[in-house]
Amino acid sequence: MNLKPLGDRVIVKQDEAEITTASGLYLAPESKEKPQSGVVLAVGDGKMDKDGKHLPMPVKAGDKVIYGKYGGTEITVDGEEVLILRADDLYAVFA
Repeated sequence: MNLKPLGDRVIVKQDEAEITTASGLYLAPESKEKPQSGVVLAVGDGKMDKDGKHLPMPVKAGDKVIYGKYGGTEITVDGEEVLILRADDLYAVFA
């Protein structure tokens, strides 16, 4: 992927939606809810503080993250659907 996020944005590959419930029932494609987790593919340079210094990004490429349900913008790059989010829209990183 040749896409570089700007500022405090990150590019996330969403996890696949579940196709079965915990009890084993299959879900119809239109009833699947999009997951709110994924893997960070790329990160921007970060925000600048009032003195013009870059603040470090809270995540790095390869981190598994949880983000807000309605955050970000979905785009397709090289046939792959990804999500562009601000770092502030990320809720947690799996340890």
